[in-house]
Amino acid sequence: MNLISLNEDLKRNSYPGRGIVLGCSEDGTKAVAAYFIMGRSENSRNRIFVTEGAGIRTQAYDPAKLVDPSLIIYAPVRVLGDVTIVTNGDQTDTIYDGMAKGLTFEQSLRSREFEPDGPNFTPRISGIMEVENGQYGYSLSILKSDNGDPASCSRYTFSYQKAKAGEGRFIHTYQADGNPLPSFEGEPKRVDICGDIDTFTKNVWENLNEDNKVSLFVRFIDIQTGLCDTRIVNKHQ
Repeated sequence: MNLISLNEDLKRNSYPGRGIVLGCSEDGTKAVAAYFIMGRSENSRNRIFVTEGAGIRTQAYDPAKLVDPSLIIYAPVRVLGDVTIVTNGDQTDTIYDGMAKGLTFEQSLRSREFEPDGPNFTPRISGIMEVENGQYGYSLSILKSDNGDPASCSRYTFSYQKAKAGEGRFIHTYQADGNPLPSFEGEPKRVDICGDIDTFTKNVWENLNEDNKVSLFVRFIDIQTGLCDTRIVNKHQ
């Protein structure tokens, strides 16, 4: 798989939906995570990221305009020991609870499927980063309908045991804008990760579609010490 520019890939796609990037910094010292949300409806755009413990939560920017919180209010990021969990829905809690009981990442997701928002049937995308004793690896998952069939869920897990410096993997919910929205297809994209946390955050945010972008979370975790640095950008500040 060819290495592609994350910035250019974002710039070319007006609506990738929600996206997760996991990888390693250019100097090889930091585990890198990014999660962004986009929205087309007023309800989806009426959100911000706020910190919650070691993770984050979505919250209505204007509570008076919140219509249906079921698929838009959740904790995208939670931390369980040396594991950072990043997802596009409340399956964050499912993974957290499952792994706390000794289940694997993949086993924890067996009880979940794609979102019940037909005709889109938005995929559930999830990732975990494991940073322990100077070692770092990560995994990504997508649960999606079988070509739009709500009776069948296709499950894919991708694991990367040794993260390469300056590289990551990018998975998002939709191939592009559309009606219904076409689900992501194939293996997570191999993308470059450039710059320090501020440069990386700035580039991702600036290359997301101006009309549709809502919020962005970025975290760099020192692979040796486990110390982390976090950035949150909200369109509604």
